[in-house]
Amino acid sequence: MGKLARKIALVGAGMSKFGRNFPLKRNPDMWVEAWLNAIKTVDNGIEPKDIDACYVGNYSSDLFNHQGHLGPQMANLVGLTPKPASRFEGACASSGIALRQGILGIASGVHDVIAISGVECMNELPTALVTDVLATASDSLFEYPAGATFPGLYATVASAHFHKYGTTSEDLMRVGIKNHENGKENPFAQMQLSIKDLMNKKVQRYQKEGRDVPDWKDEFDFLKSSSNPMIASPLRLFDCSLVTDGAACLFLAAEDVAKKFTDTPIWLTGTGQGSAALSLHDRDSLTSFIATKEASRQAYEMSGLKPADIQIAEVHDCFTIAEILAMEDLGFYEKGKAVQAVKDGESRRDGAKPINTSGGLKSKGHPVGATGTAQAVEIFKQMRGIAERDRQVKFDVERAMTHNLGGSGGTCVVTIYEK
Repeated sequence: MGKLARKIALVGAGMSKFGRNFPLKRNPDMWVEAWLNAIKTVDNGIEPKDIDACYVGNYSSDLFNHQGHLGPQMANLVGLTPKPASRFEGACASSGIALRQGILGIASGVHDVIAISGVECMNELPTALVTDVLATASDSLFEYPAGATFPGLYATVASAHFHKYGTTSEDLMRVGIKNHENGKENPFAQMQLSIKDLMNKKVQRYQKEGRDVPDWKDEFDFLKSSSNPMIASPLRLFDCSLVTDGAACLFLAAEDVAKKFTDTPIWLTGTGQGSAALSLHDRDSLTSFIATKEASRQAYEMSGLKPADIQIAEVHDCFTIAEILAMEDLGFYEKGKAVQAVKDGESRRDGAKPINTSGGLKSKGHPVGATGTAQAVEIFKQMRGIAERDRQVKFDVERAMTHNLGGSGGTCVVTIYEK
């Protein structure tokens, strides 16, 4: 894995508010909101005439919104036509792929500046149909006909991890509690409530309605109760990411033009992409994602960095077990050891290696086509020291990573960032 032929800078990054935005906002509205938000972060400004191409990450506007051909639609909204505009699809890793292709497009010398869009409007459909659309990212020959939707597939992964390493439901709960605490402080997050907040709100509602108040001593009691129903054993409701609408926007520039836009670029020094069989039954292991291992191997080799060099990371916690696997597959911890690191607080915002300071997919939300770019937005903010409210990490971030997974690990994109 060689070095990039040109240095690539992230010179601006922004996003729309994540949440249940439909019907007030659809893909075009959220993309424009993200575009305008990103422009504000470019120190010296940026205009459509400065941009050579638009790469759009989107999983399934065809099925969610009956709208295909999204590339030129998004480009036209912000004045980029007739320049090249392409859509990239890789399930939940769609905009991670768009970001990677943007890096490669600039490194090749074809373009100097590229706008990367990630966008998805999921709430136009009811939840049952959303589940049906998402299931198209699994194996439609063997898994989907058997009723294996993604909660069930990740429950299988969790069960295997439990069996092999002694992981418990409480270990997964700690991941959710931590990410909700981070999301509470993120003004762009869908769920700006901690687990304790949710517990207290339910207690207050019961009191107001004159119902018996549960004897919950802490968040774990709450998460073990009927207020956190089992979705697919051992995964409960609060182990699962949210159905979300949202968009994110990134501006990438080659080194020789980046100084036009900013004096404080964030360099993209490593990129990697891996793949795996869609169906779990075709894999050698259920406790590790080979796509993550391959993507991170490429990114580490390209950047010259090692897992210990990464100070913070946004990883793909579509389910709480996925964060555990990512921490291990990325090389941050040995297999079976990540749960202890979470228990010890190492992945907290004030810990040794903060993971998902944005709140992750679990609390920030998971508009599948926008997730990869939204992860990069968070890294940009943390590295520039501009994270909102009281959620800036307490040290200078010089090296960071995003990990964007597609489906049940069929695709993975890993990106490394440096000052």
